[in-house]
This record gives sequence, structure tokens and C-alpha cells, in this order.
Amino acid sequence: MKFHAVELPLPPNGKNSPNRLFFIAITLFLLTLVPLCLWNWGPPLTFPKIDISSLRKSKEQGKKCDIFTGQWVPHPEGPYYTTNTCRLIIDEYNCIKFGRADTEFMKWRWKPEGCELPYFDAVQFLELVRGKSMAFVGDSVGRNQMHSLLCLLAKVATTEDTSHKYSTDTEHFQHWYYADYNFSLVALWSPYLVKTKEADPNGYSNDILMNLYLDEADEEWAGQIESYNYVIISVGQWFFRPMYYYEKGKLVGCFRCPENNITNLSKYYGYKMAFRTAFRTLLSLKSYKGVTFLRTFSPAHFDAAWNKGGDCVRTTPYTSQDEKLQDFQREFYLTQEEELRAAEEEGRRRGLKFGLLNTTEIMWLRPDGHPSHFGRSHRNVTTNDCVHWCLPGPIDTWNEFLLYLMKREVLTKLGGKLMQN
Repeated sequence: MKFHAVELPLPPNGKNSPNRLFFIAITLFLLTLVPLCLWNWGPPLTFPKIDISSLRKSKEQGKKCDIFTGQWVPHPEGPYYTTNTCRLIIDEYNCIKFGRADTEFMKWRWKPEGCELPYFDAVQFLELVRGKSMAFVGDSVGRNQMHSLLCLLAKVATTEDTSHKYSTDTEHFQHWYYADYNFSLVALWSPYLVKTKEADPNGYSNDILMNLYLDEADEEWAGQIESYNYVIISVGQWFFRPMYYYEKGKLVGCFRCPENNITNLSKYYGYKMAFRTAFRTLLSLKSYKGVTFLRTFSPAHFDAAWNKGGDCVRTTPYTSQDEKLQDFQREFYLTQEEELRAAEEEGRRRGLKFGLLNTTEIMWLRPDGHPSHFGRSHRNVTTNDCVHWCLPGPIDTWNEFLLYLMKREVLTKLGGKLMQN
């Protein structure tokens, strides 16, 4: 179903004034110093105070800290929320509800080397996005991250599910509105990012042949993304399926197609071109002023073929010494990164910001975080789920990353404004 265009609030001319940027920076400073125990967080967590004594110091710390390099360490205090404190967890990710007995997978925290990853501060996040909009564009793992964010915000703000106002397909196209902050949060379904069409005459199946039009963005997201302030793009697992590749309306090759007379192109080719088209589309939109984040490839952890009883039963993380990223996973990551770097370079010339949300290697270390047979999905009742992530669980770290990058972007922007003045 077509997801109808949504008009969302933007600052005048799509830009923040220096005064507003200064206000946001001061707000971040104050909120990091206020004891977080004043808010009702549910299960207790120890939140260290973050020292942001000056803009310069914050920028220097950001340059020195690679938040994506580190290790998972025990965190016995547990998660930010539970299945009782967040009523928005859907059955697909609700592992505890459907009988998962071990809870250790919720008691690990990502520790970067040589620095600290700040805890997720829901009040800070909502102040940053006040009067703005955020879209998760991609497949169901992106939607999984959005549901994690809903739970992280649930203890400090109420939200309304307004999906039915914009689409009849409320499973794939979701729209949430935080009235107190005039903030819209949406998930836009587009598992290939580009225009697609089913090629299999027998209709849909789990391994259906698809036509991918690699130089045409999927209008389900591209036709309405211009007004969004933050866009998080992510796709992955669908590119293992058989595909015909089209460019300029002509068949140029295929991946896993049954014919022998068509040029064989790898899954990485389709992946590369899909991201290239997505980024170029954003760069070409005249009114788009948003910040774009690429959330990188999320590994699955099947111990055998997914359609032959494969499962993920481990209950503790790997260490980087135990298990290295597999070659195909690294290739997916490098393919994305290459296209992002090209978009970043072009974006600088056009005044657009692109950022990296690198989750590939850290999530390869978390085979314990998947629903396995403890999730419930009406689409999938026979196979184990080693693709998505339990809530609460390690995917909550992605939104810690997201908030960290958003704050760094605001401080960088403020620094530029102050230097101009």
C-alpha cells in the first residue's frame, strides 16, 4: 500500500538558528548534571555523570573516542526497561513473554576502548528532537531498532500510534507521535531501498525471485523523505535472495537466477548499487536538510541453514578472540562504507551531513541476543529467528550510539556557529 505523504514540522527554512543551537547545547549540559534518579526509570541503573565542561573538550573527546571499537562487559544492573515497564514490545521481539528463561543476554554493556559510551538519556534525546521528525528506512531490523527506541523513551514520555492515519499497511509503515515534544517517529518499509517487482510467476515465497531496478529509488520512502530531520537507513538480509538486476530499464545481470545466459553478478553488486541510489536520491532532493545515518549490516547467527532447522541457542556473547567477523559480513560492511564515504564527500559540498552507525562487528559478538523460538510472528511460525533481536537486549546499544552521534552533530554545528560569530 502507498504510504501517504506526511507534512511534518520543520524549523524556518529547515535550519536551526544560532540561539536555538545554543539553547540545545546548554540543555544538554544541564541535563547531564541533573541526577537521573529524579526521573522514574523503573529498574535501577547506575548512570555516571558526563562531564561536558566546554564545547572544545567535548569535541576533543569525540575525536579521541571510537565508540565502535571495544568489548561487551558484564552489566549486572540489567536493562533500561522490562517487558512490564514497556508495553510497546511486540510479540516478535518479546522473548521473555514466550518462555526464555535465561536473562543474562540483557546484562551486558558495550565498553569502547579508552573511553565511555554515555548511557541513553531519554530526556536529552527528546529535547534534541523537539519539533522534529525521524525516519527508520529499510527492513524489519530497522523497525526492530525503532521499537527499541520506543521502549527507551516510554518511561519519560507517552506516544500515540497514528499509523492508521497514514497507511492501511500498519505493520510495515508505522507512525508514532509524541505530542508533548511535537516529535514524529516513523518506520518506512523498503527492504531493498530501490524499486522492486516480484519476478516469480508462482507468487510470494521465502525465496522469491525479485526484479531490482538498481538506479530507481523506492518511492515508498523517497517520495516523502524530504521533510525529515533525521534518517536512519539500513538493509541487509534480503540481499541473499535471488534477484534480477535492472539499470536504465534493461536487465544487466542476476544473482542466484536459474538461467545460464544472464550475466552472473554478486549480491554485493546489488547491495552497492542500492545504497548508491539511496544516497544519491537524498543528495538530489532540493528541500532535504536532514542528517542521514547509515546503520551497518546486522549479522544473523544461524548454526545451520535457516530453512533447515538452524537456530541460535548460545546464552553468552563471543569475545573478539573467540570469533572473528566472517568474510561475507565484512564485505557487506565495506560495501556500505564505501558508498557512505562517497555520499559524505558530496554532502559536504551541498551542506548535508552523513554519519556512520557501525553495528556490524559488535553485533557479530552477540549470538545470544536473538529471539530464536521465543518470538512470535504471524509471518514465520516454523523457523527460528536468528536475525532480529530480543527486547530488551543488545539492540538497545544501537540507540545509545544514535544519541551519542546526534549530540556530537549538534555540538559540532554549534561550534561552527560560534566561530562565525
